[in-house]
Amino acid sequence: MTTVGEFMTTRLVTMDGHETLTAAAREMRDSSIGDVVVTAGDDVVGIVTDRDIAVRGVAEERDPDTTRLDQITTRDVITVSQYDDAVAAADLMRTYAVRRLPVIDDGRLVGLISMGDLAVEREPQSVLADISADDPNN
Repeated sequence: MTTVGEFMTTRLVTMDGHETLTAAAREMRDSSIGDVVVTAGDDVVGIVTDRDIAVRGVAEERDPDTTRLDQITTRDVITVSQYDDAVAAADLMRTYAVRRLPVIDDGRLVGLISMGDLAVEREPQSVLADISADDPNN
């Protein structure tokens, strides 16, 4: 059995839900990533992606300098443990139509597993794996 912990991303960026969309977009740009984990204290409350900022923020004509992350974050966060089976994590992504799952152990955020991580591990010859393993182009 391959576990989530064997290939999860541990280089995480977290931001408080009171941070603005602009701050999150800058963090994503500066860190060459497409998402930030949104927290309230030590609790994970969601994930905001660059797409969320575009669709739920800008396209809805929200001011990115005043709109907070917690205003566009989906509240129902599905999480996994680093000891969970990778196939089970993929099934959760499919069931809940999400592309990323926070990895929580002992109530603490320890990583993030993405659809791309799963593709690289489970189907290394796939197009998604090629794209996911490639360096960012921005």
